[in-house]
Amino acid sequence: MFPRWHIFLGAIFTALIWIFIPTMPVLYLSLIFLSSFLIDFDHYANAVMKNKSPSLKKAFTYHRKLRQQEKIDLAEGIKKKSDFHLFHTVEFHAVVGLLGLLWSGFFFIFIGMIFHSLLDLSSLLFTGVFHRREYFFFNWARKGFKQN
Repeated sequence: MFPRWHIFLGAIFTALIWIFIPTMPVLYLSLIFLSSFLIDFDHYANAVMKNKSPSLKKAFTYHRKLRQQEKIDLAEGIKKKSDFHLFHTVEFHAVVGLLGLLWSGFFFIFIGMIFHSLLDLSSLLFTGVFHRREYFFFNWARKGFKQN
């Protein structure tokens, strides 16, 4: 899912929370909203490592080329994993959720991350590329830290 959709849907989600819980502090609403799309920083970090450049334009180009190759692979029946995204793993979510026991702000970050991940999962299922993502850090580590 493109970042603009995460931002748009994250804003709607946050607004709905605010409508149903109008007394929720703005800080917590902000944490939910920001975490609903900033979790995608790991996509940018991967592109920076691959391109060896911090250019946001190059990062978008890198991911556009990945999507194009993914379409070609699917048409040929090839099902490969994509880049590893640490912030999208179950373990990372669990750590943030557990940190919520120490500071309540992490709980609201966790809510935004869960919302983001549910959007991603539905998008991956809908587009038929659920196989592309590694959902568990330890599976990725066990396989030898391979990117693809």
